Amino acid sequence: MSNLFWMVSIVNRSQSKRFKEFYKKCGVSIVLETVGAGTAVSEMLDYFGLEASEKLLMFSVVTGEKWTEVKKGLQNKLKIDIPGTGIAFIVPMSSIGGKNALLFLTEGQKFQKGEETILKNTENELLVVILNQGYSDLVMDAARSAKASGGTVIHAKGTGMQHAEKFMGVSLVAEKEMIFLVAKRKDKNQIMRAIMEQAGTNSKARSIVFSLPVTSTAGMRLIEESE
Repeated sequence: MSNLFWMVSIVNRSQSKRFKEFYKKCGVSIVLETVGAGTAVSEMLDYFGLEASEKLLMFSVVTGEKWTEVKKGLQNKLKIDIPGTGIAFIVPMSSIGGKNALLFLTEGQKFQKGEETILKNTENELLVVILNQGYSDLVMDAARSAKASGGTVIHAKGTGMQHAEKFMGVSLVAEKEMIFLVAKRKDKNQIMRAIMEQAGTNSKARSIVFSLPVTSTAGMRLIEESE
């Protein structure tokens, strides 16, 4: 998949309204948002004259061209480089499970689907599943049927769900969960297919799944040795 990225924005919750308005003007949809807490040590906070605060994490999908536009605005309009304002970064996406999911995630952006991206020397992929809250077991059962190992569940709130019916053919609730699964690249397609077939948009989970390339891992030695 060429020129498509998963964008992560981490900002102070007090700044979230400004960022949301900016992204809306740029035509970037915030797919999911969740809260977190800063972990900077007190000495660093004191140095910059900052206070520990709650963070808002926003997740979006952007094209390379859109990221160039957004990055310029973040720096020039929102002054994101000022310490304590926030941070935004992108990760290349390698595949998305289904055309409708692609249209939903890239709504309003000009994107021409190319060949699936494979970074050199990447043996693993991070599968990200967005699903209705309460159905993580259904998704994990589907993933395990395709020889996936365990996953990590994060609670989040979906935004822009009013547009989902246009592309997905179903209404999606705002309460969401995200599941992170690290899998071998050679197993990725069968795991994604199992999730789409057993826990996809036709199920109660209403899952959307996509993958991100992983360039290095630690903690998978036992899995690798068993193969």
